[in-house]
Amino acid sequence: MTRKTLQALLEDPRQAGVYRLPHADRPALKEAAEAAGFACFEADLGDSDQIQWVLARLGRELGFPEWYGNNFDALKDCLGDISWRDEAGYLLILSRAEALQLADAQAFHTLNEVFAAAIDEWRSQDVPMWVFYDLQADGLATLATLE
Repeated sequence: MTRKTLQALLEDPRQAGVYRLPHADRPALKEAAEAAGFACFEADLGDSDQIQWVLARLGRELGFPEWYGNNFDALKDCLGDISWRDEAGYLLILSRAEALQLADAQAFHTLNEVFAAAIDEWRSQDVPMWVFYDLQADGLATLATLE
């Protein structure tokens, strides 16, 4: 897939969602997102199996405001209002989430529900938001164009 084709896909908020990212496609994905004028965030979850640590790490890596409370509600609030980064769209790449997925499947599921709610909120404003996990995870699809 060409960068322009991938860029066009990323610019379509109807396609946005939570996906699994084949590791080799990370550079192409970031290049296309940056060409589209997206804010690109990467968060290394450090193989943590504790949701509190993961939420704290997300707050730091995404530059959330001081009031961020390291909980799901605060994550949803911050993802829904990334006012400090007014961009054409948003791309989040998460790595090393396997430990959380294996140790606390419910927390991993809830985390993805929060991501999906934020994506839906941005979609209602015609702004694409994408979340990609750099891992093999049950329940996460690979974006067909990256397979």
